[in-house]
Amino acid sequence: MSDTELDPTIAALLAEAAASAPTKPSADFDDFNVEDITGTSFKMPASDLLPSERGNLDEKSSVPQVDLSLTHFTTIEKTFGDEPHHFFDDKTYYKTALTGEGEASQRVHQILSKYLVCQDPKDRTVYRQQLVTAYWELIRTIAPKMTNPNTPMPKKLLLRYGVVLPSLFTPEQKHIFSTAFLKNETNEPVYYLDEWFKEIGTGHISLSATDESRPKKTTNNNGSADQQHLRQLKGKNDGKLQNAENLLNAKESERNMLEIELRNRIDALCEHPICMGMDPHRMPYSEGQKKMFADIQDKLRALQKNDRELSNCLKEVEEARSIESSLAAKMTDVPEDIEVSHSELMTEMNTVRQMAKMTVGRQGNQFPIFTREFYHGTPQGTGFRENVINTMAWIESLDPGAYVRVHRQNNNRIVPYVILVPTYGDFGICWEPFDRYNRITSRGRIVIPMYPRDLKIALLMAVADLRWQVAKEKASYYWMEEGLTGQYYQWIEDQKLKGDLKAYFISDYVLWMTKEANGTQVMDKKLRAIFWRFIPFPPDKKEELKKRSMVYAELYQRDLNRAMSDGY
Repeated sequence: MSDTELDPTIAALLAEAAASAPTKPSADFDDFNVEDITGTSFKMPASDLLPSERGNLDEKSSVPQVDLSLTHFTTIEKTFGDEPHHFFDDKTYYKTALTGEGEASQRVHQILSKYLVCQDPKDRTVYRQQLVTAYWELIRTIAPKMTNPNTPMPKKLLLRYGVVLPSLFTPEQKHIFSTAFLKNETNEPVYYLDEWFKEIGTGHISLSATDESRPKKTTNNNGSADQQHLRQLKGKNDGKLQNAENLLNAKESERNMLEIELRNRIDALCEHPICMGMDPHRMPYSEGQKKMFADIQDKLRALQKNDRELSNCLKEVEEARSIESSLAAKMTDVPEDIEVSHSELMTEMNTVRQMAKMTVGRQGNQFPIFTREFYHGTPQGTGFRENVINTMAWIESLDPGAYVRVHRQNNNRIVPYVILVPTYGDFGICWEPFDRYNRITSRGRIVIPMYPRDLKIALLMAVADLRWQVAKEKASYYWMEEGLTGQYYQWIEDQKLKGDLKAYFISDYVLWMTKEANGTQVMDKKLRAIFWRFIPFPPDKKEELKKRSMVYAELYQRDLNRAMSDGY
């Protein structure tokens, strides 16, 4: 049987169910039952489930705080579990996933039943288009239920993977998805859709940015300050505190170095050898010691400047800690989970649908349901959380500044939120580079399709998009003149290229990371120099490349020249 054919027994059952369904959809899905091909209904007993399967995917929030002390990802050695879970073997999976969703589930069932048994290509195309709309309406009813710890696993897996009917797996595909880890044990901000809506719905993550204005803050029935607003203030202050403490540590280290250098020079200045034949008299200052006077004065001025900056950093830390204490007092009675209004969840739902469309593109396959007909990925090439994190780590190994934002000359490594959407798209995107209300330490948001042709390329595109937007925001009004965006814009103008500037940059970034990083020269000389300076490889990679070609050796020498002139 080919991959595009449906199991004939399942198809027959669906067709029979569709034929016997009432003309007018009922308000619920409880009257429908999909049976096993043996004709018997089956549900796995709880004793046969793995411990991780009996409860929920994650009872508590799994939103890691921004930690500016982290410098890299932890390598994930094991990307799949040893023992598969059995949720996809449950013969009531389809019924459980769709039960309780009203007319939305009825419509999906009726259209899916017709689509799976349809042989006419034109009619099949019509059903495919109808399924897109019907499926997203179903998701609108399921998404708010992710905050409920008692939500059945099939509903969560439907949202996570787009798996409506497990029989649409091949046996190999079912094994792959059954051995993928369910819980987030990585402490990285990478989320499947069911997890994303849970964190959004409980207020642990704020709504994604839209063109609409942010809703006004409200008060609850007890008259206390809006809880979600308090969380946002705390997150913003935590970022300021971390950044201030990092700066304070840097200034203290700088002071220690200056004091050591000053002490060494004073010690050298105070050494006077005995005059030959005139003991106990000692020699005057040597020419070398006289030169130290100016050097010591420079060190003293540097220490004065350092002391002013260190004092300011101390004040910022004290202020941030004071705000932290105040917020902690106000949040004493704040529950772990807070309710987000239905309208806000629907806003996020619409945003996520727009994200999904963008990962697919205008000409891509918008079909939202997992089926072996369209899935042709490999285990390592599918957008499971562990694969995505390992790929992000590979990107950072070649582009150390991929997730870095500079604030007051301090490099802050801030990994963005990663939203994994179950689409057959090929385009990773950056939805927002950072929270508009906290540009210092808030996480950006990138979106990755789970079933792309090339997961590495999809992630490179998203990181390139993130890098471009961060650089553009940093340059502000001068983005066409300064920094990475300014240099790139000028190059595009020189080439007389027309079209989307960011799209050009994303394409060139992919070439930079996949070709130039390996020494394959495919970029224009001027463009290569721009990337070499503003998106530099790590030192060991530069050392390797300079030995492979005079082109890279020349760029390496430019680095040395800039460093010597303090103009880098």
